[in-house]
Amino acid sequence: MRVKTEEKRKESGLSETIRVIVHALLIALVIRTFLFQPFNIPSGSMKATLLIGDYLFVSKYTYGYSRFSFPLSPPLFSGRIMASEPQRGDVVVFRLPKDDSTDYIKRVIGLPGDRIQMIEGRLHINGQPVQRERLDDYIETEEGPRATRVKRWRETLPNGMSYTTLDLVENGFHDNTKVYDVPAGHYFMMGDNRDNSTDSRVLSQVGYVPFENIVGRAEVIFFSVGENERAWQFWRWPWSVRWGRLFSVVR
Repeated sequence: MRVKTEEKRKESGLSETIRVIVHALLIALVIRTFLFQPFNIPSGSMKATLLIGDYLFVSKYTYGYSRFSFPLSPPLFSGRIMASEPQRGDVVVFRLPKDDSTDYIKRVIGLPGDRIQMIEGRLHINGQPVQRERLDDYIETEEGPRATRVKRWRETLPNGMSYTTLDLVENGFHDNTKVYDVPAGHYFMMGDNRDNSTDSRVLSQVGYVPFENIVGRAEVIFFSVGENERAWQFWRWPWSVRWGRLFSVVR
C-alpha cells in the first residue's frame, strides 16, 4: 500500500507540473497575441531613438487587430477589428507590403491623404516645412574604433510630437524627393536616421504601408546590449548591457 501511495503522489506531482507549464504557455501566448510582443532592433535606421541591440515591447492592442497580430498570420479576416488609427509620430512595427513575412520598425510621418516631400533634407508635410532645430552632434561610438560626430536635429510635427533625427551626409540620396500622395487607408513611414533608412520614400521596396500591415506601437525598451554583443552571453552583461536604456519609453 505504501508503494502505491508513493507512486500516486509522484503521478500527481507530475500532472500538476505539466498543468502549470501548460497554463504558463497559454498565458504567454495570450499576452503575445493580444497585448505585448517582444522585438529586437537589427539595424541602425532608427538611430538615435532605437539602437542596434535594443529589445523592446510592442503593444498589439493600440491599433486593434489584423491577421498580422496573430502567430503565423492566419487569413482569418481582412482589415482590422477594434481599430484605432495611428498618430503622426508613433513608432510602429509593420509587415513589409512587398514581403509580409518581414517586420520593419519606423516612425509614422504621413497619414492617409497627406502629401509628403523632402526638400534639401527637410521634411515637408502638405506643402509646409516641418519645424526643426539644430541640436548638439550625436556621438557615434559603437560602429568603429573612433568616435564620429553626426549632425542631429529635433523635429516637431504638426500635432506637437517631437523627436530627434540624424543627418549623416549633405545632399543624401533621399534628401530631395518627389511629392508622395499617401493613399486612403495607408501610412507613410520614415526612419529617424534619415540617410540610412529604407522606408516609404523607396516605393520599390517599402512604399505606402496599409493599415492592415501595422502590428503595433513600440512602447518600452526592456533590454539593450552593444552592437557586437550577444544578449544570451549573460557573463558579459556587466560590460555589454546599456544599463541606461533599460525600461526607457520609446518616443
